[in-house]
Amino acid sequence: MQIDNVVCAFCGCVCDDITVIVQDGRITQAKNACVLGKAWFQGHANHSGRPVAFIDGQPAGLDQAIDTAARLLSQAHYPMIYGLSSTCCEAQRQAVALAEALGGCIDCCTSVCHGPSGMALQGIGEPTCTLGEVKNRADLVVFWGSNPAESHPRHMARYAVTPKGMFIPRGRKDRTVVLVDVRPTASARAADFFLQVRPGKDFEVLWALRALVKGQPVDEAALAGTGLTLAQLADLADRMKRARFGVLFIGQGLTQSRGKHMNTSAAFLLVRDLNAVTKFALVPMRGHGNVTGIDSVLAWQTGFPFGVNFSLGYPRFNPGEFTMVDVLSRSEADAALIVASDPVANLPRPVGKRLAEVPTVVLDSHESETTRVARV
Repeated sequence: MQIDNVVCAFCGCVCDDITVIVQDGRITQAKNACVLGKAWFQGHANHSGRPVAFIDGQPAGLDQAIDTAARLLSQAHYPMIYGLSSTCCEAQRQAVALAEALGGCIDCCTSVCHGPSGMALQGIGEPTCTLGEVKNRADLVVFWGSNPAESHPRHMARYAVTPKGMFIPRGRKDRTVVLVDVRPTASARAADFFLQVRPGKDFEVLWALRALVKGQPVDEAALAGTGLTLAQLADLADRMKRARFGVLFIGQGLTQSRGKHMNTSAAFLLVRDLNAVTKFALVPMRGHGNVTGIDSVLAWQTGFPFGVNFSLGYPRFNPGEFTMVDVLSRSEADAALIVASDPVANLPRPVGKRLAEVPTVVLDSHESETTRVARV
């Protein structure tokens, strides 16, 4: 059986032109998908013969499992809800309501990847756009601390570099692509200009670009440790100002290096400055298919993008105090609900150790290291 126009939710590109071939209840082909998408589709086995739920490792009915999970969570004094990055927005909204009712914490994968972007958003706002706008309008594309050729394989071909758009009729010929990173990557081959910044010097470079965009003098001696010259930055600033519509894609090379949220704040401020002279947007290169969704739902419902605490009856936000890794590493949570995530495999060992010690409920479509330690 062939199914057309299937959406791939593996990464933030969310490609919607996939054709899947299903044989004997299993996906055998995923046409148009990238190597990551194919592995994601073909890795989903047919679970039709498996029990829908387990309690303490034993098969159980769905109603029994729901009752047990509700009892475990309601008896907890400080439960943690985590994951949700591969979940629809409607379910995410219900998870926020559940966290509020339980008086616990709710966190998502953002806290260990693009959390600094969320923190910058809190203080500055997000001058962003859709990928459709990038495809149809962007004549200058800057990737900073991101390697989309390997992390988002179809991003360049489908949205940012080669496709023809409404105001970009010649596609790649109408675009200038700049890559800023600490070393040449696979994405550098697709760039017109590659700027190699020294590790941990992103903030200084971004701040110098802000000054150049505003026409303020920059001392070349201040750039000595960045690996870039004043001429290189002046050229980039000039290209940014002359762009009809520019976009800055930021990745974890910016969010998880020295400076963290100060780096992303500088990037957001740079784009804000550029909008005084042209049209410019910033788009984080997100991982899971709807990790942006849980950020938006949390911000909509609570005012904060991740790591929200309801223990006092109202939402509080303090990264490092109410985030998943910190709460479980300090053995504070006495129960956990994990939704479509595998923290035992992906987060520091103390997190998995604590999840094995407390009543843990897991909602997922397949087995994982986390389901193996779950009570339900």
